[in-house]
Amino acid sequence: MTAAPGGPQRKVEYSRAVVAGALALIVAGLVLRGWVLSRGSFYWDDFILIGRAAEFPLFSADLLFHDHDGHFMPLTFAAAWLLTAVAPLEWWAAAASLLILQLLASLAVLRLLVVLLGWRPVLFVPLTFYLLSPLTLPAFAWWAAGLNALPLQAALAWVTADTVRLIETRRRRYAVSALVAFLIALLFFEKAAVVPFAAFAVALLWVWVTQKPRDAGASRANPFAFVARGGRELWIGSAVILLWWIPVYSMAVSRDVGFDGLKSAGTILNRTFTDSFVPVLFGGPWTWERWLPSTPWAAAPQWATVACWAALAAIVGGSIVLKRRVIPVFAFVAAYIIVATIPVLVLRAGPDTAPELVQSLRYLAETSVIVVAAIALVFVAPGREGLNARWHPGRKAAAVAVAAFILSSVWSTVTFSQVWSENPSREYLTNLRGATDTDAPVQLLDQEVPWNLLSPLTFPQNMASRVLAPLDDRVRFGPVVSELRMVDDRGRLVAAEVWWNRAIPQGPDPECGYRITPGAPVAVPLGGGMFEHGWTAQLNYFSNGPGELVVAFDSIAGERSAVSVPIEEGLNTAYVRLVGGAESLLFTTPTPGVEICLGSGPVGVAAHAGN
Repeated sequence: MTAAPGGPQRKVEYSRAVVAGALALIVAGLVLRGWVLSRGSFYWDDFILIGRAAEFPLFSADLLFHDHDGHFMPLTFAAAWLLTAVAPLEWWAAAASLLILQLLASLAVLRLLVVLLGWRPVLFVPLTFYLLSPLTLPAFAWWAAGLNALPLQAALAWVTADTVRLIETRRRRYAVSALVAFLIALLFFEKAAVVPFAAFAVALLWVWVTQKPRDAGASRANPFAFVARGGRELWIGSAVILLWWIPVYSMAVSRDVGFDGLKSAGTILNRTFTDSFVPVLFGGPWTWERWLPSTPWAAAPQWATVACWAALAAIVGGSIVLKRRVIPVFAFVAAYIIVATIPVLVLRAGPDTAPELVQSLRYLAETSVIVVAAIALVFVAPGREGLNARWHPGRKAAAVAVAAFILSSVWSTVTFSQVWSENPSREYLTNLRGATDTDAPVQLLDQEVPWNLLSPLTFPQNMASRVLAPLDDRVRFGPVVSELRMVDDRGRLVAAEVWWNRAIPQGPDPECGYRITPGAPVAVPLGGGMFEHGWTAQLNYFSNGPGELVVAFDSIAGERSAVSVPIEEGLNTAYVRLVGGAESLLFTTPTPGVEICLGSGPVGVAAHAGN
């Protein structure tokens, strides 16, 4: 950087001002993102991570190597386990983890910009884009997605910066640093496999654009060979990591791969560029839409997308006119977006998948780092000879553009937060904690959580015994209770009753109903078949003493559905949750000397009393 007027002291002050401004921008971005988190709460996959964290120990293959919808992410599960152990189902802890990861990613991006640009005011342009662009917002606001996306963004920036430094200095410590960051990101999210390839591409473009390395002649003759040789330690180390990781991933994850045809691919790519990526380049999409319980998706007005395409064409065209060697930079960004969309086309697209999926922006979050690097490369590209300096945009024009982008991004962030804050889990968990604030844990039968917290398609992860397992000091779920209560859709503890879908009829003994004694099991008809499901049986009984009663569906799978019911002396009622289905129930008692009289009662769905 050319020394500023006033000598070295002025230059130091100048750099310090840039450092202070960059750090202030990072703090401002964290404050804005923190405000978004303050209006959010746990959502969907968050509860799956939390439930598995409560079910398995930290160093368990069932936890760390779990196939989560095709994702291999042991460090994500480890992070969820640690946070669940420290602050079970506390949103503030999850939000704090996202802010810490965002800070690390922001500092990594700042380091990348310093490597590419130096401490120059021009770095405020790409840094502002990364910190405030809505491109990273949906993945950040969702805890489970953020635990994947933020380490990937940090690694992409860090490894790319290390690659450039490695090529510049040939110091191996940069290769070691990059490999550590790459491995960590890969264990958070399998998509980090792209990191060394993206870093190679950015380093290659840097060599091509600047042609400033010490071995400039070699780099000009063959930039690819120059980058390959200069970063060989990193490339060899990355290959070793991937050769180890690929078989581990293949053993842990099972995914159906398919392709829904060129028409679907065209729709997805059109939505990716026109409705998603291009508007957010200018701080869009400004408006968001949502079908509960899905995540919000970008819904920029049509006139705005047209205007954004025109503005993008003007910027790209103007850059090509004013700068040399920048066409490959723009081609790289477009190619990366297409590559980033391929997993959606192969693993997600289909007749039952809405194209709005890509408009959620989650699958494009790390492209923010690619855009940042591209902006920096365009800035450092040499200008075309013969063009007067007055054709280049001045600082005032750049400041106006940055200010407009900030206002646009803040508006999009606010509108996103308004839609995203429609999350029932905040009220559900708050009410549940209040209802279970007792000296001893509340005993309940297991039940499904509301569908807008977690879909029945995720069974058995959507069972309250798994979702709320971290709150076992407040509420515990078992197969038998003496008082039937439930947690309603708003997290309130309410009285419940059993519907008469089927019934235990009045037994043949007019004074006892069905008499159950040690010995042969007693089959009790239900008046019709029951399909495989979770049912509740209300057992009204009289016992001559304490003991045990075993009840199960009279079917091939009956042993798996068997529940042991503690029996008290006298006239009592027990509510039993049974999973299975058949036309009758089998009752046995292994307690010597106990005689149980079973009366009539309902067998069916447990629901709020009065429903």
